[in-house]
Amino acid sequence: MGKHEPIDPGADGIEQGRRLIRVDNDRGLSLTQKLAESLQRLAWRTPLHSLRLRGRFPLKLLAVPDDPIVGDLKAGQALLQGVISWRGEKIAIRELDFANLQASPGLAEYLHSFAWLRDLSTAGTRQQGAPVAEAIVSRWLKAHAEKVGGIAWRADLWGKRILYWAAHAPLILSSRDLVYRSAVLNMLARGARHLDRAADKAPEGLGKIAAWSGLVAAGLLIPAGGPRRAFAENGLTRALGHAFGDDGGLICRSPAALLEAIGLLSLLRASYDARREASLEALDETLARAVPALLGVCHGDGGLTSWQGGLPFDLGKVAPVIDASRVRARPLRQARGWGYQRLAGGSTVVSVDAAPPPVSRAASGGCASTLAFEMSDGLHRLVVNCGGARNGGALLPMQLAEALRTTAAHSTLIVADANSTAVHADGSLGRGVTEVEVDRQELESGSRLEASHDGYARRYGLLHRRQLSLSADGRQLAGEDMLLPAGRRKRAAPFAVRFHLAPQVEVTLTADNQGALLRVDGGPLWQFRCKGGALAVEESLWVDGAGRPRETQQLVVSGQSQPGGASVSWLFKRAG
Repeated sequence: MGKHEPIDPGADGIEQGRRLIRVDNDRGLSLTQKLAESLQRLAWRTPLHSLRLRGRFPLKLLAVPDDPIVGDLKAGQALLQGVISWRGEKIAIRELDFANLQASPGLAEYLHSFAWLRDLSTAGTRQQGAPVAEAIVSRWLKAHAEKVGGIAWRADLWGKRILYWAAHAPLILSSRDLVYRSAVLNMLARGARHLDRAADKAPEGLGKIAAWSGLVAAGLLIPAGGPRRAFAENGLTRALGHAFGDDGGLICRSPAALLEAIGLLSLLRASYDARREASLEALDETLARAVPALLGVCHGDGGLTSWQGGLPFDLGKVAPVIDASRVRARPLRQARGWGYQRLAGGSTVVSVDAAPPPVSRAASGGCASTLAFEMSDGLHRLVVNCGGARNGGALLPMQLAEALRTTAAHSTLIVADANSTAVHADGSLGRGVTEVEVDRQELESGSRLEASHDGYARRYGLLHRRQLSLSADGRQLAGEDMLLPAGRRKRAAPFAVRFHLAPQVEVTLTADNQGALLRVDGGPLWQFRCKGGALAVEESLWVDGAGRPRETQQLVVSGQSQPGGASVSWLFKRAG
């Protein structure tokens, strides 16, 4: 076989050749849909809905599932010490007021979902954890048991709450106080009745998955739940079909959200196991596709990439979820529907965003990251994206989190400091990339990817095309970014090609200012060279897996595009 001849991708299932990916024209909810959702939420607060929530409550659960995922030990230890700790935010349990909760949106969801029960159970015994859990549950019941509405009664959070209450029932139902126990069981039944009508009104994607999963668990674990189970399984099957693509990716295109979805589905399957019943076929099939897709956007260190504003959770958070899924698979190297391409050679992994941003109805906080890439060498990350845009809170101010959605916060080319897709303050996305053309070839010499997007065609008459070639041994990544004339409007415009670097990478420019040495603490030495623009080193930041912004640097190749276009070629080469 010749050096440049195509090779059979074999078990990786890579479809070689050219393909066009178009964005869904629906960029957000219509006014009618928004009005319908508002009316639905208002309806929850009416006396009629409260009457619908009444009924018999169970004296006990039919079974108690085993949570298959290990929690956060440090967060659990903090709970045992009387402190709720979540990504830098802390609230003393004795000061916890659910009626007037002073917390970031992320911490509020963590509390209302009761996901903290997993952390508490990881850190101590039932005897140690039960008093803490019961104290928090009692405060929640006091604030929200009778008042229907607000975040506490959101369908997706009720779904999660049922899953966590059931799996950690020993922590919240060990009390000898019969009034308290009855209140918890009554609340569980009322939450299920609420989901009977509200599950299908949850947000598209992960929201509906959480809501329907909770309702299925209620059908399995609350006595006389057969009809509810059948209804909920049909709803979950629909939700999974709408939320997941054929390649296993979520419509929101967030690896962090996919990790959570896999965790929720694995937790739901534990309810089937507890009843010794076969799990829903659609659930098993979804997990079988989702795990390879998730592994496909992991780096060599086993942690996640930072796509669509997610956090780069490390192996310690990813591996337990993969284990809980019971799926053993290789990383998916080409997820055309989900939009990510994985190039791998030697110890080098490159992840590329090769699709338009997600539609707004599926992803509040979507990012203008088309054609950006991340790169790692074994356990060491080299090129990253800033990430974190969905995780504003105590450590990451909301204003900064919004800025991390921009094209400039990603390792790609940007024209005139303008986003390739417009980013709106309300979380929606506007005009920009409507189609991406992708051409992938697997050669004996390595992998080659060529992709282009039209995000700058309307404003500047320019098409961005990026070519990436990773050698088979992973020691060389060659790239070229081109701005090509497109359409009638052709304007000269400044551009910059940005390469955000991981915090552990130390940068030294070469004497001719056309290259740099990249030293990785405890890792390999890489060289960078470029042609077609002026190279500089600028400040940057990277949001780590705990949601903390960390100072780092970026390589920036800048130039001026003429109406006829421009081209910048560059090379990462491992030394030694």
